[in-house]
Amino acid sequence: MPTLIFDCDGVLADTERHGHLPAFNQTFEEFGIPVHWSESDYAEKVTIGGGKERMLSALTDEVARSSESVPADLEQRRDLVARLHRRKTELYTSIVDSGALPARPGIARIAADALAAGWTLAVASTSAEASVRSVLTHAVGPVLAAQIAVFAGDRVPAKKPAPDIYLLALTELGVPAGEVVVIEDSRNGLRAAHAAGLRTVVTVSSYTADEDFTEAQLVLSSLGDPAPGEPAVVLDDPGSVRPGAFLTLDDLATILQRQIAPVSGTTHTPSSTPTENS
Repeated sequence: MPTLIFDCDGVLADTERHGHLPAFNQTFEEFGIPVHWSESDYAEKVTIGGGKERMLSALTDEVARSSESVPADLEQRRDLVARLHRRKTELYTSIVDSGALPARPGIARIAADALAAGWTLAVASTSAEASVRSVLTHAVGPVLAAQIAVFAGDRVPAKKPAPDIYLLALTELGVPAGEVVVIEDSRNGLRAAHAAGLRTVVTVSSYTADEDFTEAQLVLSSLGDPAPGEPAVVLDDPGSVRPGAFLTLDDLATILQRQIAPVSGTTHTPSSTPTENS
């Protein structure tokens, strides 16, 4: 059974700049924490897998010394981050629910086509499940979203670029790696998918256009849509897929026939033990 797995942030919608970043900054402000990320600051933070991990990286010893809102003790600081992240998720979900983050080109189309053709669909993301489900529903509509499995970052102990979330998806979906195509937007996501032995299409997003996508089978500006929609621009095609103005199921089937470079290193086994949301 062919399977298509989407990442969430940057793939279903370009959520980082207009969703996550303002939600992080509003949360810091509400809690009286003297941190405010600029767009250039956040361009560095998005390389850290997981929202809690990004927040913790900002709550340094220097910030703790300058603010009564941030405890000096690391464990207390982790507890604070958990509270911060719950509020941040509420704010972010509110932004998504407002309709401010439209789906990227081609997402609703390819999801509908794949489901109609009998493909299995899923989302595998380091984001919190509530955030992922909200973005997915707004990207493809509630009817299609109900048919798509969601594997969120709190299901595994290690976030991307570790392959855990993809290995968990393979196990629970009961599909072999050779029947799966992933759509990612970042270097970390590509590394995670590749380490799980999965063929990957990259659709670059606002913070990832200059990253290294060597292991991808195809790199596009977006999935694209037929005219008068936005066409896809091919940025790299090492798999010789040769898509047209928009990616199709036939293109994905072609990718499944391509060889994937062997993955060196230790085999990873996913854990279903809950950990912190991303």
